[in-house]
Amino acid sequence: MSFGNLAKVAQQMQAGLARVQAELETLQVEATAGGGAVKAVVTGKQDLVSITIDPGVVDPDDVEMLQDLVVAAVNEALGSARRLAEQKMAAVTGGLRLPGM
Repeated sequence: MSFGNLAKVAQQMQAGLARVQAELETLQVEATAGGGAVKAVVTGKQDLVSITIDPGVVDPDDVEMLQDLVVAAVNEALGSARRLAEQKMAAVTGGLRLPGM
């Protein structure tokens, strides 16, 4: 592959990565814990957007359980967002593992 072709491929890959990153900012991923008692929504860029808690699971005598459900829902949503980002980036990079991506 010539240097010119390599530069062209790199430029196309860079444009594709920029497009995917912009798309990930607008995508939202939702996850629940406790049978839907706690719902977390994050963006494809792994920013937490919202947490919804069913009032029926709020027990002042068992705050630790609610905290565990919140952590579980957020972690599941972040994991889903991370997997989504990896899939979209792999589509652009052809599966290459690029540092920082």
